Amino acid sequence: MTTITFHHGAQDKLAVACRLAQERFQDGRRVLVYAPNGAVADRFDHQLWSFASLSFVPHCRAASPLAAETPVVISGTVPAGDFSDVLINLATELPTGFERFREVIEVVGTTEEDAAPARLRFRHYKDCGFVPQSVRVDS
Repeated sequence: MTTITFHHGAQDKLAVACRLAQERFQDGRRVLVYAPNGAVADRFDHQLWSFASLSFVPHCRAASPLAAETPVVISGTVPAGDFSDVLINLATELPTGFERFREVIEVVGTTEEDAAPARLRFRHYKDCGFVPQSVRVDS
C-alpha cells in the first residue's frame, strides 16, 4: 500500500523537497519529483545542485537519456516505467498514477494559496482509502 505523508509548514518548499529527496537517495531509493510547472522544476533542479555543500544528489530531467539510471528524476508528468518507489509532489494538483508508488510525499508551504489545494489532495487521498499522515516541518 502507498504511504502518503504531508510535510506542512515549509517556509521554503524546495529546500524541504531537496532534503527529502537527499534522504531517500541516501537510503537507496529512487525518487520522481513531480513538477509540472516549468519554473518550479527549474528552481528545484538548480537548488538541488547547491542546497548541501558537502553532498551531491544525482538528478536529471525525465527527458534526459540518463533518466533510467538516475536516482532522482524531475518530471512534469508521472511517466510509466520504473517509477514506483518515491513520488515527491511539488504541484498543486493530485498526480495521476500516484497509487503506483510505495511512498508519496506532499510538501506544503505556509500560505493559504498552497494549503487550500493541499487540503483537497489530503481529502482525495482519504476518499480513495489511503491514510495520509501529517508532519510539521521546521524550515
